[in-house]
This record gives sequence, C-alpha cells and structure tokens, in this order.
Amino acid sequence: MRSLCLTLLLLSGLPMNAAFAETISCPDLAQAVQVGACPSEEELRYTYTGYCSDNARMYDMKDDVCSSFANYRKLKNVVLWESGDGAFSGYLSCDLQAAKVKAAPLAALAVTRRGNMTRVVCTYGDGVMLSHRTKLSCRAEGDGSCPGNPVGCRASCQ
Repeated sequence: MRSLCLTLLLLSGLPMNAAFAETISCPDLAQAVQVGACPSEEELRYTYTGYCSDNARMYDMKDDVCSSFANYRKLKNVVLWESGDGAFSGYLSCDLQAAKVKAAPLAALAVTRRGNMTRVVCTYGDGVMLSHRTKLSCRAEGDGSCPGNPVGCRASCQ
C-alpha cells in the first residue's frame, strides 16, 4: 500500500515534502508536566564541590559558574518539563513553582536551524522556554510575536 501511495505521489507531480508538511503550535503550559525531581540542596552542594574543585580546569571553565555556589545553583537547579503530548521539552528552574509555570503567558516563537536539525522554541513569561526538535525544515508563520496573535505562534514544517 505504501509503495502505491508513493507511486501516486510521484506521478501527481507534487513535491515529495509537500505531502509531509506539518504545522507546529506552541503548547498550552496548563497541560505541561514536570518529568523528574529537583535536586536537593545537599545534592547541589555535593556536585558543586566536584564540578568546581581544583579539577575544574578539566571542564575548561571560561565563565563564572564556579565563582560562587549561587551561580552554580542557578545553572544546575533545574528539572525537565514536557508539554502534555511530550512534543516540547525544556529544563526549567526549580525555583519556579509549578502553578506559576503552568500559568505563564505565551510570548514568542522562534525557529533556528543548525545542520540538519530545526529547533522550534516557544518562550513564555518568567523565562520559561520549551522547544521542539525536528529534522524537518521549519519557518515561523508570522513575526513570532504571540500575545493576541495566535497565527504568530505557529511554524510550518516540511
């Protein structure tokens, strides 16, 4: 059956990728779920000691992550969140309450491409960002501005 469909598609003169086009919309955070557990303060202190010890030069540290525990904690005190359907994901600060994450308003959509991978990033209030990765080629359908503009928060992918 699949070979018949491909044959018909080839004979129709339509480009192959037109048959596989999809529209990606930013997810509703009310349906988002926290996937893992946040690290405890003890775990953060333990990993800070190992990550930022005298052997830190092995990590080729060129920023100030290890200049203080507060900087390290800001970087590492995160947990994975996913959209309700699992298509979007992102690491969010454990300092944000779940209710605040779920109520964050949609602000913008951006599409970037590196090599053969496309990343569709949805930005919400309070610095919340979830992204979707695909090998399809995508472009934003509007200017990427979302408030009051639902069309601006969609991407067409082929």
